[in-house]
Amino acid sequence: MLEPLRLALRRLLARLPPPVAEFLLFGLKQAWACLFGGVMLSALIATKYLWPAGWPIHRYDALFVFALTVQLLMLAFRLESLSEVKVIAVYHVVGTAMEIFKVHMGSWTYPEPAVMAIAGVPLFSGFMYGSVGSYMARAIRVFDMRFTDFPKRVRTIVLSLAIYANFFAHHFFFDARWLLFAATALLYGRVRIYYTVDRAPRWMPLVLAAVLTSFFMWVAENVGTVTGTWLYPGQAVWHPVSLGKMGSWYLLLFVSFTLVTLVLLPRPPEARPGGEDAAQTNRSTSQ
Repeated sequence: MLEPLRLALRRLLARLPPPVAEFLLFGLKQAWACLFGGVMLSALIATKYLWPAGWPIHRYDALFVFALTVQLLMLAFRLESLSEVKVIAVYHVVGTAMEIFKVHMGSWTYPEPAVMAIAGVPLFSGFMYGSVGSYMARAIRVFDMRFTDFPKRVRTIVLSLAIYANFFAHHFFFDARWLLFAATALLYGRVRIYYTVDRAPRWMPLVLAAVLTSFFMWVAENVGTVTGTWLYPGQAVWHPVSLGKMGSWYLLLFVSFTLVTLVLLPRPPEARPGGEDAAQTNRSTSQ
């Protein structure tokens, strides 16, 4: 079904200078990878301005049904595998648990009513976390991502647990985020992501990719608050979310990434005898 569209797009891009065509294709592939997140953000905007106040179904409940339907459709049309959906479901639970605690502590609120909610947290919110895992899993496949110098799994799990625990513990003890920032740089600082947009492989430091992704998560946060879907203290009159939230998302992305790599094992670049790729493969420690 998508093949004619893909071929038409290829013909269109072939008319452009190669660097421009590759840049546009990179953006299109990124949009395709974040399909679930993009659909959810669109739903936040649409329901904010189109949902009648007097409808018997609350907006948050409609968002939950919509998110569940989209997830099932992505599975039915094989846009995600069952294994990926299981990991996303785990992240959904992990995110919802943190939401319940954070709302209880007054970090943010959900101002509208909902039937499908737990302790004031509407159940659709877990899908917002799940969309991050969906993006990562799809991006790894869409860009055929390979990794060099990947740390041992036990270390990534320990760091992810420490990051997740700090989101709770900093309310009672000191905030260890600066130590955790340093830990991510130490553990992942040498990791390169090799990805393919069209034909030629490109690479980017994994830590830089996390920083860039955290910026777009900050943009998504602003979509959530400007539509009134959730609000931070002091946002009775809307203003942009603090850039400090980028740091929170940066750390949380490593938790998501660890969960995704439990299913999509980090692969090294394909080895070429005697070539640079072979040396990079030998340095990889992805097991």
